[in-house]
Amino acid sequence: MALIIGDECINCDVCEPECPNGAISQGEEIYVINPAQCTECVGHHDKPQCIEVCPVDCISLDPAHAEDKESLYRKFILLSTD
Repeated sequence: MALIIGDECINCDVCEPECPNGAISQGEEIYVINPAQCTECVGHHDKPQCIEVCPVDCISLDPAHAEDKESLYRKFILLSTD
């Protein structure tokens, strides 16, 4: 699954630079994650780095964008070749 940032986000700016795919950006009110670019850090790290650094634990799996590890890895490969 791609990840999603919840309303608890405090706009602390720590997640955006940690994303190896550039999937995180400032939205209108809180940070947002582009599901087309989110690989949950598959191909880069063992764990999603945004979740690791979030001080308020507001990042979770996005049920609207269900993906397994194989799908996430294929997305990583596609993003790496662009």
